[in-house]
Amino acid sequence: MMKRFLITVAMLALASNVVAGGDPVAGKKKAALCIGCHGVDGNSANPDWPSLAGQGEGYLAKQITDFKTGARKDGTMNAMVGGLNDVDIANVAAFFASNKVKGGTASKDSLKLGQDIYRAGIASRGIAACASCHGPSGAGNPAAKFPALAGQHAKYTMKALKDFSLGTRSNDPSSMMRVVADKMKDSEMKAVAEYISGLH
Repeated sequence: MMKRFLITVAMLALASNVVAGGDPVAGKKKAALCIGCHGVDGNSANPDWPSLAGQGEGYLAKQITDFKTGARKDGTMNAMVGGLNDVDIANVAAFFASNKVKGGTASKDSLKLGQDIYRAGIASRGIAACASCHGPSGAGNPAAKFPALAGQHAKYTMKALKDFSLGTRSNDPSSMMRVVADKMKDSEMKAVAEYISGLH
């Protein structure tokens, strides 16, 4: 009985450490090198670079770690995060997660198509609805480390979808995004990316 109790206490302590996350104040200092591309508060002004504000802490930590280990490849990012340790990564992730995304606007030209794909997918081609993983409002699923999409730059989202479809990005769990993106036409990717940009 006592052994079971001690095991339970140890497991709860471990879980609380995992849930606790990083320190956003310390993360702000470590993120000094990040703000040139991703913005002072994580809202990037350049559509080539993603906004990180409001993103799930666990998702951000995973992406930074993947850049550090080479599981996700980008010459600039691989070099930028090379000197971060696990505590630094958790803190930087906490800092960006603590800020609010400003969001963008959706192009009216592709709004209907983008909304249809985001909310319902394309069943005839086995394309799942984006909302099934990323949520109806694009808030993501932090527990599963599925990213928030709402307000992300359309150009960056389009690049991410293309990278998944081409296999040049392959750090998605169980190839989930590669499978979906591989079935999408460029026009559909563009429509979804535009729709996501206007989600709030």
